[in-house]
Formats: sequence, structure tokens, C-alpha cells
Amino acid sequence: MPDQPITTLPLVFNEPRGRKKPPRHLADLDEAGRKDLLVEMGLPGFRAKQLSTHYFGRLVHDPAEMTDLPAGQRDDLVSALLPDLMNPIREQSADRGKTVKTLWRLFDGSLVESVLMRYKDRATICISSQAGCGMACPFCATGQGGLQRNMSTAEIVHQVVVGARAMANGDVAGGPGRLSNVVFMGMGEPLANYKATVNAVRRLTDPAPAGLGLSARHVTVSTVGLVPRIKQLADEGIPVTLALSLHAPDDELRNELVPINTRFSVEETVSAAHEYFQKTGRRVSIEYAMMRDINDQAWRADRLAEVLSDHGRGMGWVHINPIPLNDIPGSQFTRSREEDMDEFVRRLNAAGIATTMRDTRGSDIDAACGQLAAAE
Repeated sequence: MPDQPITTLPLVFNEPRGRKKPPRHLADLDEAGRKDLLVEMGLPGFRAKQLSTHYFGRLVHDPAEMTDLPAGQRDDLVSALLPDLMNPIREQSADRGKTVKTLWRLFDGSLVESVLMRYKDRATICISSQAGCGMACPFCATGQGGLQRNMSTAEIVHQVVVGARAMANGDVAGGPGRLSNVVFMGMGEPLANYKATVNAVRRLTDPAPAGLGLSARHVTVSTVGLVPRIKQLADEGIPVTLALSLHAPDDELRNELVPINTRFSVEETVSAAHEYFQKTGRRVSIEYAMMRDINDQAWRADRLAEVLSDHGRGMGWVHINPIPLNDIPGSQFTRSREEDMDEFVRRLNAAGIATTMRDTRGSDIDAACGQLAAAE
């Protein structure tokens, strides 16, 4: 494989000076901040709670439905705290309408994707945290396009609110229901947009009407291994699930597949993940994209088991999710053979590590994150 650029990978991406920021939205602010903003604008501060109730509680965004707001102030209130953030420009569905992928255009033309997936016992939305990604993983569709910018807290949250509204309104096959799970596994590296990601998690888990009222245990934040940020997240006091995108158990291969590994080795990364478990009590998920003849050899399953077993007695701290790779047209990286994936899983389970092959959704559409944006 060709060498990947590794010297400019950012731990945290800072926006260039002079770049126009997304519109300020109530999801960017806590309850006190929303009230203070209205007061500064000469509007009644108590209206902030009413706006929050519409947005997070009733999942309403249309001002015409906010009949408890005085008609003379409604437009000003909505403009102050509920501006338009993003518009859907393309949608694809699969699995008989139970998987819906949306391409969003942000205020500045940036493109991001989200995927709503309805299962028998839950509904999960996979959301983006950045427009593009700067981690440069060569097998990832998003990584090939580079990083455009960080998303704001509200832009991240709005994907979830729209998904919750779609479920509540019965817009997803299966009738009305409730959105239960959120995974930060869309476009971008969430921990490289750390502040907005953590604030978004707080908005999603704050009780309504301050936030959406989801359980923190049903929120998963994925990372390729930004070790200092993993340790920082462990101290936030929010018991989200950490998902570590490992993809290789040895530094030689992982340096090529996940270039940030040249800064934080497999050992350092896994140690940080184990520390996260120790501090939060939350079992860590190891994500492992299965790539044919690259990282799917049986000996690598054995090596992965050794790496994870080196951290404390017992393997209750970790769960492995091998993921059949979503093929990208023209890429040298392709999905592993079924027999190789089966043997990989068998060896990990035999080593006493809970391992479950990830259920893939949307295989008949542009399944890999970034493909819709790239096509557009």
C-alpha cells in the first residue's frame, strides 16, 4: 500500500480565522444561555423554555405549529433560537424502507450524511460530526475527500432531532416509534471536534425540554484513537459507550490503515480504551472493518485477542464488532470472504472475547459514509 500522509494529522481541528460560523441555535446553548440570549435581544427570557419544548419535547420546527407563542413575537423568537441549519438534498432507502440515508447541505454548502436504521427492538441514527474527515484512512470514503470543517453542536444535534421526528411521525417503515440510539459513526472524527461533540452529547442526554432526553448509555462515540481526547472524555461524567476503530492489532499494518497510529500506537490506544472502561464502567466496543487479505488473517485474530487480553484479568471490558467492509468503487480495499470472517470471529470467541459480526444495513445503496457526498 502507498505511504499515507502522517505528519499533518490534527489532534483537534481548529477553524480558520474569518470563516463564517453556522447560525446560532438553541441546541448550541444550555438553558441559561438560551434565556440570556433572548433577554439580550429584548425578548422575554421565559420564551426560551417554550422554544426548547417545541424543539426537543414536541419535535416541532415549523413556527406555525408554535401556537403558544404570541404572533407578534413568533418570527423574532424563531429567528433568534431556531434558524434553519441544514437542508436535505438527497435521500436513499433500503431494507424495505427501514434504512434511510440522508445527504444534507449545510449553510455554507458543506455536505454531510446521516443514516436512520430501524430494527425490531430499537431505532438507531448514525450521525456526522465533521464535514469530511482529516484522519486520512485510505479505506474510508470520507477520508478520501479530506476535511472541510467542524460541525457546530446544533448541526450535530439537529440530525438526531430530525430522525426522532421521522420516527415519531411514522415516516420510517413500521409506523410511529421512538428513536432510541445514537452513534457518532458518520462522517468525521468526533474527538477531533471535541467541544462540539461533547456539547452535542449533553444536549442529546439532557432531560426534555433542556435536551432530547436520551439515555447516555444509548449514545456511542467512535474514534480512531485520539488518546488524549479518550482520556478527557473519560472524565466528562457522561457514561457514553466508547467505540474504538482499531482495524489492525499490529502497528505495522495500523500505521497504514489508520495513520494517526504513528502518533499513538496500538498499545497506547488500547490502554486508553481500557482506562476509559475503568473510569466509567462502560464496556468498550472495538470496531474492526474486515478487508480481504489485508487485516482478516486468522493470525491477526489471535494477535488481537492477545493485545486486548494484556489489559487486566477477564475480558468483560471489551466487545469486538467485526464489520464487513462497505466496498468503494475503484478502491483496492474489498470485503473479506465469508469463510475468513467466520474464522476470525470463531478465534476471538474461542479466546473468550465477546465478538459479534456487525449487521450491515443499506448494502444496496451507497452504504459507506461519504459516498453520497462524493457523488454529489
